[in-house]
Amino acid sequence: MSQITDTILMVRPVQFRLNEETAVNNYYQDQDFHQEIKDATANSRAQDEFDAFAKALQVKGINVIIVSDDDKHDTPDSIFPNNWLSTHANGDAVLYPMFAENRRLERRPEVLDRLEEEGFQINNIVDYTSAEDEDVFLEGTGSLLLDRVNEKAYCSISPRADEDLLIEFCEDFEYTPVIFTAYQTVDNKRLPIYHTNVMMALGEEFAVICLDCIDEKKQRKNVLKHLKADGKHVVAITEDQVNAFAGNMIQVKNATGKKFLVMSDQAYNSLDQNQIKQLEKFNEIIHPDIKTIETLGGGSVRCMMAEVFLPRR
Repeated sequence: MSQITDTILMVRPVQFRLNEETAVNNYYQDQDFHQEIKDATANSRAQDEFDAFAKALQVKGINVIIVSDDDKHDTPDSIFPNNWLSTHANGDAVLYPMFAENRRLERRPEVLDRLEEEGFQINNIVDYTSAEDEDVFLEGTGSLLLDRVNEKAYCSISPRADEDLLIEFCEDFEYTPVIFTAYQTVDNKRLPIYHTNVMMALGEEFAVICLDCIDEKKQRKNVLKHLKADGKHVVAITEDQVNAFAGNMIQVKNATGKKFLVMSDQAYNSLDQNQIKQLEKFNEIIHPDIKTIETLGGGSVRCMMAEVFLPRR
């Protein structure tokens, strides 16, 4: 069982813009910037950022499978495939229930077909999407931070991450749930952060986490206890750094096994020298500039990368 993979699935956008349906509880989307920039310009900028980012990964020898979105449906957030799909070493592909109705249209069978064309084996599709009928959601590896080696699922409860469905996932996949609620300050109110992977990232040997986002002391202690029990070196980040997407990182490797930590340029620039030094002990850092995608999409590099853990045929 491996925590990191050398193969990433990415979806190239064709109609990227600020998604009004997700902006109701994703407070990282910038409505003012949306007023200034036309949708066509936003999409063209996002495509340029996407292409440069994918190339930066490929140059390092990371296998990037790129699927282009189509314009059959209104899918402005298709650039974030990790919210509707996760794949697993036993050949399972998991489909997740999505909060925004227009995001449900991102689930396309062609994406799974493409993985099979690339030589991966899907033995079974585990489908939780019927939960949408009850307004119950769990948005993939946005909501679930999976420690695949130690079989734990870290999850911050929010309108997009239902506790009962999390427990069901953990029973199905034999993971131990580590449950908490992470908050951010919006207009002087503490509101739940929409996705766990905005304030926390897990590498093989380390965890990056904003402990200040977990307001309840008991929950904070419990999360730390689990991370330390598994020997993770904990790199703490601040709420300001979370606002710059410093929690939205992902560790990957290339075909030779060399490890990389991927974060955005904005995230990298928010870190101090000591944090960078700690992280560079474990891996080289790749930090593409994806400012348009972050500002309008309210997500960063982690959300753009769906890891492929499927067995090869």
